[in-house]
Amino acid sequence: MNKKLIKYISVLSLVVIFAVVLSGCAQTGINQHAPTGGPYGFIYKWLGTPFQNLILATAKAIGGKNAYAWGIVIISFVVRLLLLPLSLNQQYKSTAQQEKMRAVQPQLKLIQAKQKEASDPATQQKISALMMDVYKKNNISLTGGIGCLPLLLQMPVLIGIYQAVQYSKEIGVATFLSIPLGKPSLLIAIIATVFYVIQAWLSLQIVPQEQRKQMQTMMFMNPLITFFISMVSSAALALYFLVGGIVFLIQQVIVNYFMVPKIRREADENLKEHPIEVVVTEESLNEILNSSSSSSSSSASDNNGKNDGPSSTNDLHKSIRELNQGKQNKPKK
Repeated sequence: MNKKLIKYISVLSLVVIFAVVLSGCAQTGINQHAPTGGPYGFIYKWLGTPFQNLILATAKAIGGKNAYAWGIVIISFVVRLLLLPLSLNQQYKSTAQQEKMRAVQPQLKLIQAKQKEASDPATQQKISALMMDVYKKNNISLTGGIGCLPLLLQMPVLIGIYQAVQYSKEIGVATFLSIPLGKPSLLIAIIATVFYVIQAWLSLQIVPQEQRKQMQTMMFMNPLITFFISMVSSAALALYFLVGGIVFLIQQVIVNYFMVPKIRREADENLKEHPIEVVVTEESLNEILNSSSSSSSSSASDNNGKNDGPSSTNDLHKSIRELNQGKQNKPKK
């Protein structure tokens, strides 16, 4: 498991923990008395109250039956738009790293094949270290430009919207197309999840074939987590995910059809000016394997020689004893 996968799973684990916390809170219902002390009171004061006031002010400005829902939609859309440049920048870096990875794949495949041929752990480790050299000398980041910052920046927004609905009578009893905002909505959860599934599928189309199997599970974890959080929390939070899914899908279309072709052209031009540095060849790897085999054979011969040494000495001593005994038994003239 590489560092990129570990990093991504760690952040997703935090999201799952957040979802579990929400599920525990959801069981206590809505429109409770807002917390005033402790960590929950601190969070409500600095996150819940500002978002609550923002939603109420936006709803008042809009007016109408679905004003609170449209307030959440507008706020969600603004938040996602603010995060869009950061997300696009990180996807740009990630795609650029993928193009570099594509260029060094022949060397990486060669190293992986020779690792299997290695007869001892020391040789396997030596060959494995060459993979790090390939990355280092070609300026390839192991994190692949993957970005968790947009996901982390959304956490305060998620908590703020959740608490705004949880502790506001007006928002908690409001509806959106007859769907209560204060209760979980299967319909909104499914629609939001569909957008994330489409986005995940599109994102896989620009991943090199060699990395697709590894990335597939990771990519489709996002829709599953979105569905789970939407089902254990209020429809207002699911509405935030729905808006986010729409923006995220638009972002992926921009990446696939505008950014990736540009990045690939730049990568091709860069390779012409700065070709990929060849760190390993089949001959150099075979040399490592052969030297390892020679060392093993030499060690085995030395061990055999050591084992034969005492036996030869014993035979010599035995011959001397027999010779001396023969002289003693020889009759005197």
